[in-house]
Amino acid sequence: MSKRIYSILAAAAALVLSQSVFAQNGEFSSFSPYSVFGVGDLASPGSTYNKGMGGVGIASRDNRYLNTLNPAAVTARDSLAFMLEFFINNDNVLREQSSGSGTLRGVNNSTNIGGFAASVPIWRSSALMVGLAPYSGTGYTYNYKETNPSVIATDGNIDNSIIGQGSLYRIFLGGGVSFKKRISIGAELDYIFGNSTKGFYQDFLKTPHNETQDIYTLSLHSISAKFGFQYEQPLGEKMKLGLGGTWSLPSMLRGTIDYARNAVGSAETVTVEGWSDTLAKRSEKIILPSEFGIGISFRYADKFRAEIDWTRADWTKSGLDAVSGFGNEPGSSDNHFSTRARNVFRAGIEFVPNRSDIRYYYKRIAYRAGAYRINDYYAFDGRSVASTGITLGATLPVFRWYNGFSFSVDLGQRGALDGSLVRERYIKFSFGVNLFDIWFQKPRYD
Repeated sequence: MSKRIYSILAAAAALVLSQSVFAQNGEFSSFSPYSVFGVGDLASPGSTYNKGMGGVGIASRDNRYLNTLNPAAVTARDSLAFMLEFFINNDNVLREQSSGSGTLRGVNNSTNIGGFAASVPIWRSSALMVGLAPYSGTGYTYNYKETNPSVIATDGNIDNSIIGQGSLYRIFLGGGVSFKKRISIGAELDYIFGNSTKGFYQDFLKTPHNETQDIYTLSLHSISAKFGFQYEQPLGEKMKLGLGGTWSLPSMLRGTIDYARNAVGSAETVTVEGWSDTLAKRSEKIILPSEFGIGISFRYADKFRAEIDWTRADWTKSGLDAVSGFGNEPGSSDNHFSTRARNVFRAGIEFVPNRSDIRYYYKRIAYRAGAYRINDYYAFDGRSVASTGITLGATLPVFRWYNGFSFSVDLGQRGALDGSLVRERYIKFSFGVNLFDIWFQKPRYD
C-alpha cells in the first residue's frame, strides 16, 4: 500500500462520520476505528458470568458455573456433572471526535456470538473443558470525498472508502486436577485462527477513470498454551481466601498476507500490483506475546464473593507495527501505530441472599457488580488508549440443579475527546445460558 493510501488509512482510525451505522450478525466482529491496527480489538474473555463481575475469574472457584479464564478452575465442579455454557453479546457504541467544524459523532450496534464451553469429569478430582471463543475482531467503515482542488481539477470528484472486517477465534482444550482439596493446577491448548480484509477504494466519478482498490487479505493461525493454578485457604468455618495465577506462552503468528491493487473498469478488473507474504518464512517474526495474570478472592459461605485480578502482556516486541497489513508501512515516516504493554485491572463482587429459599425467588438470584481499567496494546500517534467501565450482572436460576439464565451490562468509555483520538462511550449487553445435569451416575438396579 502506498504512503498516501496508508496515511488515509491511518486517519480513518481517528475519524468517525455521523452516518457510520453498522450491524453484525452471526459472527464475532468488532466495529471500531481502533481495530484498523494490529490484530484488531481483543475480545473480553470469559462468559456472561465473568463479565457481570468486571471480568474477574483468575482466582474464582464456583461449582455452579464454568470459569474459562483459568484452566485450574475446571476442577471446581460436581464430580458427576456435565456442564455447558454459551452466550451472545450486544454492543452499542457512541463515538465522538473533535474537529475544526465541531464534534463528529457516529453510532453503531452489533450483535455477535460470544462463544461456548463444555466440561465433563475425567477421574476423581480431574476434569476436562473444551470450547470456542473470539480472540479479536476487525471492523470499520469510513467514507469521504476528495477536497484537494488541484486533484479535483485533474481527475474530477472522487469518493474514497476504507473498509475492514474479520475475526480471529480461539478453540481451546483444557484440563485440571486438584490435590488435597486446596490446590488445583490446569493446562490448556489454544488454536487461534481466522481471516480479515482491509481495503481502500477510490471511485473516480469522472469517466473514463477506473475505480482503484487496494486490498489486504489476512489468513492467520497460531498455536499456544496456557497454564494456571489456584489455592484456597480456609479462614474459619465459613470464609475462604483464594489465590490464582495464569501464564500463557508466546506464540508465532503464521499464515499469509495477500495484497492486490486493482483497477476496476466497466468491462474488467485488472490487478496492476500484488504480492503474497508467508509469515512463517519472514526473517522478522510476528509474535502473539505471553500473558501472565494474578488474582485474589474472598468468599463467605455460599453468600458473598469478591475478587481482584491483574493481567499483563508486553506487545512491544510483537512486530505488528513493522509488517504491511498490520500497521505502519516499512520505511514510512507516517508511523501512527505503535505497540505497548497491555495492563488490565479488574474487580468484582457477587451476592446471593439465600440460595435455598423456597418462598422468595429473588433471594435465590445471584447479583453481581464490577469495574475494570484496560490500558490497551496499541498507541495512536504516541498516545495510549485506555478503557474504563463498570459492570452489573445476575443469574436467574431455572429448573433444578444449577441451570440458569445469566445477564450482564457493561457501561464504559474508551479513548478521549482530545487531539486525533476518538472517544467511545458504550453500553454492552451479554446474555448466557448455563446448563447443568448429572450424567455419570451408575444405576443401582438393572
